[in-house]
Amino acid sequence: MSSFVTTGLSFLAEDSIGKQLKDRIFGLDLQVLFDSVILGCAVLFLFFLLSYLVFNPARELLKKRREKIQSDLDSAAKDKEEALAFKNEYSERLADVEKDVEQMMIDGKKKAQKKEQVIIDEANAEAKRIVDRATREAEQEKLKAQDEMKTEMVDIAAAMAGRFISASLDEKQQEELVQKTLQEMGEKTWQD
Repeated sequence: MSSFVTTGLSFLAEDSIGKQLKDRIFGLDLQVLFDSVILGCAVLFLFFLLSYLVFNPARELLKKRREKIQSDLDSAAKDKEEALAFKNEYSERLADVEKDVEQMMIDGKKKAQKKEQVIIDEANAEAKRIVDRATREAEQEKLKAQDEMKTEMVDIAAAMAGRFISASLDEKQQEELVQKTLQEMGEKTWQD
């Protein structure tokens, strides 16, 4: 019976709670409020726990990622500036090198022209020396030929004089004698 009584009392209690619940629209009682507060505290506890375990590392990861991206962007901007500076410096050096090459070419042309003039002057001097030497040699040969011719004329004159003396001849005979002597000597002697 005791179980019967307990069952009946519980039925009555439920019946009375049921009645009380029927009178209310939203059945809030102390137990529901207490459960709600406990549930809220559990949710807050879980939120803070998850925030500490999951969200903070995720935030740190995102923060590090942002910093790395910003660092990469800054580095890229710095590298770009350095590249532009290097390009400008390279362009300036290239322009200087081109000017130097152009100046070297001008200097080289001037040196080549000076050397050409020196070579031409030396060649002209050598040619003049050769012409002067040839002229002197020709004069010497001419003088030598004149000396030889004088010697031959003296020999011819002596031979003719000897013939004139040996044969006292008249003018006609002397003329024939000169012609005969000239023929004996030959025309080549007089032409050379």
